[in-house]
Amino acid sequence: MNKATLIFAACTLFVSCTNQDEMKLKEIISQTESIVRPLAKEANLAYWNGTITGDTAEFKKYSDANIKITQIFSNPETFASLKQIKESGKIKDSLLIRQLTILYNSFLANQTDTTLLNAIINKTAALEQKYAEFRASFKGKDISDNEVERILQSSNDSKELMEVWMAHKNIGPHVATDVIELVKLRNRVAVSLGFDNYHTMSLELSGQNPEEISSLFDELDSLTRGTFDKLKDEMDSAFAIRYKVKKEMLMPWHFQGRFFQESPQLYPVDLDKYYKGKNLEQLTSDFYMSIGLDVTKIMANSDLYEKPKKNQHAYCTDIDSDGDIRVLCNVSDNEQWMGTMLHEFGHAVYSQGHDIPENPYLLRNAAHTFTTEAVAMIFGRLSRNPQWMKQSLGIPQEEIDKIADDCNKSLKLQQLVFSRWVQVVYRFEKAMYANPDQDLNKLWWDLVEQYQMLHRPQNRNSPDWASKIHIALYPCYYHNYQLGELFASQMHYYIVNNISKTGDFKNESYIGNKEIGTWMTKNIFNAGMKFEWNEMIEKATGEKLTAKYFAGQFVD
Repeated sequence: MNKATLIFAACTLFVSCTNQDEMKLKEIISQTESIVRPLAKEANLAYWNGTITGDTAEFKKYSDANIKITQIFSNPETFASLKQIKESGKIKDSLLIRQLTILYNSFLANQTDTTLLNAIINKTAALEQKYAEFRASFKGKDISDNEVERILQSSNDSKELMEVWMAHKNIGPHVATDVIELVKLRNRVAVSLGFDNYHTMSLELSGQNPEEISSLFDELDSLTRGTFDKLKDEMDSAFAIRYKVKKEMLMPWHFQGRFFQESPQLYPVDLDKYYKGKNLEQLTSDFYMSIGLDVTKIMANSDLYEKPKKNQHAYCTDIDSDGDIRVLCNVSDNEQWMGTMLHEFGHAVYSQGHDIPENPYLLRNAAHTFTTEAVAMIFGRLSRNPQWMKQSLGIPQEEIDKIADDCNKSLKLQQLVFSRWVQVVYRFEKAMYANPDQDLNKLWWDLVEQYQMLHRPQNRNSPDWASKIHIALYPCYYHNYQLGELFASQMHYYIVNNISKTGDFKNESYIGNKEIGTWMTKNIFNAGMKFEWNEMIEKATGEKLTAKYFAGQFVD
């Protein structure tokens, strides 16, 4: 056999092996999709129905469907095949490589004791219901989270503020033991798969390097600390006068929210009055339509107003990865809920954009969880944008001139307050999963004092950390909100520089510019998970994710 024949034979063998791996991978993808897809839809529908009704049976359906999905992804034979295909390096098609990566990580996360995974699912579902049903007991009656927030924002009575804040925190002792048990169960899964703990595993399996994320948060701390310190002193001075207490006596309940994650009303402008009596549903629809994104179908399928036993929070869900997208809200006619509506429907248009036939089922998702947050955030910011308010609400220019400076200051305050809050949650979760047996109550307040610069209540020793639903039910996720803010600022600068070309970074409102919707749809939404998140960001904006645009917008 001559040399040419040998080379031809070797090439033929290589192509044959490659084709075998591709055929095997395609077979695994097809089989997995055929089973997982209907179960995922069943789980999403049950969760939706459970959260809008509080029905125990729906939460049970949700749990049962997730157990079945877990069983599929825990199959050791399929995982072994995926591992062999991945390590062979013979898959060359980019779409297959992405599907392989996603499937491999999904299976890897479940290669542990099925009994343990089922225990996590069942305990999570039970906690879902506890959080959904809890109402703060205040002055002899149960009140909603919306009512707690209303009192914290409007009352000047320190005793009343303390009582309603404490009433909300009573969810903590009700769920803390369960949450810690769940943390330990998650850690057992992570350790069995070769990770230090669940926090590390979650980041790595989502395509994030834990050290890089921590370094980024250290950088953000450094960038924001000085400006936030000045703003916090402004708040302390204003609230000392408002509540008639010394600055050093101000407590967390004086900062107009359950967690100090939203900016308080520090500036004279009352944004809520501009939304009073307005139809937030129509405002949301009109805005998205104006930039070429139709949310009519999504709006019709959504559940937007308060009712008994309904989950009091807000979220967007993609029921079937085929266009059935829904939003849950508890709308009240104020600025916060206007921002929430714009935010949640940002998630919705992203999902609508990637749920297209051109995308394989496994790639019908955001490039990363924080990229969909970024889209939600860039639109959620508009509720405080004076130009957007003028055009959407019909506010006269003279009135806009009066409030524009305070609106911009308010947005800056919101971004910095939220940034410092995320520091607390990220670092708390990181430390909690590293050692769930430590004094978590002390850890929580140490971090609150360090990053939010709030005083802990005297002799307070209660699991206040457990009153934040994300820590219990959406673990190791919160840092993605801040990464989303970074990407939102990066998108904003790209739009102003390259699409609207107004040069007005403060007041750009996007309204009526359909090119924005086209750019987002083509470069961000339709891409789904075809690319790793930083590759997608670079393709869309011309550079990888950076903090410089966030700092440019919100740091002195």
